[in-house]
Amino acid sequence: MRGYEQPVRFRHREYGNGEVNPSAVGSPSRRRGRHRRGPSGMSVPQPRQPLSSRERIRLTKKWAYLVAQSNYLPLTQGEIEAQFGTMLDQLVRAAEAEPMDTGAAARVGRQLVALNCVSKDTLASTLEVLGGGLLVQPELRGRRQVAERVVTVLGALAAGYSDSTKQSIFEQQQNLTKSLFAAAKETQQSLIAAMARFDEVVAASASGIGITDRTGRFLRSNEVLRTVLDVSENELSGLTLFDVMPKEEALRIRTACAELTDGRTDRIRHRRTTLLSGGEPVRPLLSIAPIRGGQELIVILDDDSELALLRNQLKHQSLHDVLTGLPNRQYLSTRLEALLNQADRDTGTTLYQLDLDAFSVIADGLGRQAGDHVLCSVADRLRAAFLGERAMIARLGNDEFAVLVENSRATPDVLTMIEQIKDELAEPIYLADGRGVAAPATIGVVHRPPAEMSMEDVLRTADLTLRRARRKGTQWELHDARLDTDDRERCGMAAVLPGAWETGEVGLVFNRQVELATGSTHAVQALLRWDRPGHGVVDHQQCVDLAERTGLMLPLGGWLLRSACEQAAELAEAPPVEISLPACLANDEDLVARVLRDVEQTGLSFSRLRLGLPADALGGTAADNLAVLVETGVDVVVEEFGVGPLDLAYLEDLQLHSVRIARWLVERQARPEGLGPVVLRSLTQLVAMAHEAGASVAVDGINSAAQADWWRDLGCDIAAGRHFGPTGSFPALST
Repeated sequence: MRGYEQPVRFRHREYGNGEVNPSAVGSPSRRRGRHRRGPSGMSVPQPRQPLSSRERIRLTKKWAYLVAQSNYLPLTQGEIEAQFGTMLDQLVRAAEAEPMDTGAAARVGRQLVALNCVSKDTLASTLEVLGGGLLVQPELRGRRQVAERVVTVLGALAAGYSDSTKQSIFEQQQNLTKSLFAAAKETQQSLIAAMARFDEVVAASASGIGITDRTGRFLRSNEVLRTVLDVSENELSGLTLFDVMPKEEALRIRTACAELTDGRTDRIRHRRTTLLSGGEPVRPLLSIAPIRGGQELIVILDDDSELALLRNQLKHQSLHDVLTGLPNRQYLSTRLEALLNQADRDTGTTLYQLDLDAFSVIADGLGRQAGDHVLCSVADRLRAAFLGERAMIARLGNDEFAVLVENSRATPDVLTMIEQIKDELAEPIYLADGRGVAAPATIGVVHRPPAEMSMEDVLRTADLTLRRARRKGTQWELHDARLDTDDRERCGMAAVLPGAWETGEVGLVFNRQVELATGSTHAVQALLRWDRPGHGVVDHQQCVDLAERTGLMLPLGGWLLRSACEQAAELAEAPPVEISLPACLANDEDLVARVLRDVEQTGLSFSRLRLGLPADALGGTAADNLAVLVETGVDVVVEEFGVGPLDLAYLEDLQLHSVRIARWLVERQARPEGLGPVVLRSLTQLVAMAHEAGASVAVDGINSAAQADWWRDLGCDIAAGRHFGPTGSFPALST
């Protein structure tokens, strides 16, 4: 049979007798032009002109677009079109082959499935677009029965697609079955492992654990539960949870369990449930929860009586001193905060803060045990001193105590209470070996703090008042708002001084020293100056005092020495530079090495360097440093001279070259009343003895011509102060 008797319709084009409709490919004359006459006169087909690549690309894009619309392909558009172009080429070759290659067409169907083109519209879209598109491919033109070839190839494609789809579904079902089997096996193993872990947890738990049925009958239990109930395993198996409770409580728990199994509640938790244990009641924590769909219950008992006792002990220890049993700082702070809000406004509260004066001597000299005995004795004596008062006695730290009194109208005044404390602490404390020691204390008192003061402010004020009393050498001190403000200001300045030095707020200035006899420049003195933004200028002595509070003076003094040497070395013809060293630097064992290093590195000659050492620091290391420095050619000036008991001995023993009169003597002479006859006579003799020992005498703080004349007439050689010009930079003062 050459063809179908009825035309086959693909995409609205009719084909008959196995040949392409002439209207689709050109006119008869054009078809005749494709043949030429051979030698025998027969017509020979000309080589087919291939359809333009644009048509093949358009067919590929259309096929790829229709399929990709209903499938997810993890490829780029270019990769998809390349795949579909390859498959289209395979189908064309399969259709033109002799005989037709239906296997290749079937492979194209399987390739579609492999590309995940498995939606319900994939095969229909493929057959629709290729049914008409393959017929006009240039490779198939002129062949007989083209339509049959196209149908056969597309049928093979559909068969391959269907077989591959079935195989894919079968493999998916197999994989799913394997996965389900593996999951079931893993679940069973996990369940077995979980049950083993549960059994281990139950056995090792510190809580009593049991499993009961809905009636409360015990099915399983651990040893802890049996120990709490004081029964054996066999005995417990014949009991219910309600059998080990008093009747009243058993009725309440039974009702709660019924609600639990009915799903009306999730968990039962009763604190201090009473259970009967060997005839004796115990009161553990009881927790009941459903398991296995509510058919069984898990019962957990926690006997926390020992834990509660331990918790109370820890709470007590966190608020009390272990040694003396007194409340600690935290407890005192809480009580103070409450009293500030609750105390009678007319009587208020009073806080006494005590610091034992000789405790370190006792502990270091007689041992830690003796120190502990003293602390306990002081605690007892403070209790006795405030007996009858509503007072909390606390230990704040090593040897510091505090007493917080809630005053009443019958409470003695502060002075009376101070006397009671002094009387109690005045009696010697006898140690185990019979030796008696004293435990006097310095006391800071904050009496009836204002309402606006917070708890932190009151504690800080008490501490500042105590420190002020210790600096003044008095046994007690009552807080003073103005002095407290000054103390806070100084403490705040001392705290921020390191940062100010780091950021360059602390610098060097120089003070001119003159010879009183001639008025010529003798030397320039290096001084510290702190320019505080918004607060003004802090002078040298204040900087030294603040730095010594925080331990900054040693590095700051070293920087002062180095910086002064550097500036002095820049001017070869300038006068010597004098640097006053604090006590900590004067006693530094590395002072000599530091001076030698700075002089060598800066290039300053020893003859142009003078160091001031405080007279009260000349014992031990400072005296050795002075002797070595003098041998190297450095002039040393002993400062604050004339007030210490050893000053005259220093003149002879240390062979001093220069001394500077104590600043307080200069300030006292400047007062309107001047110096008394005794002080004046002593000072005159001191100057004479210094000259006799070969030392020059200097004074500082001269602010007027009258002062300069007075000290010159007394015999002083060198002077400095505002009278001789303001402080400034080294070059300005040296010219």
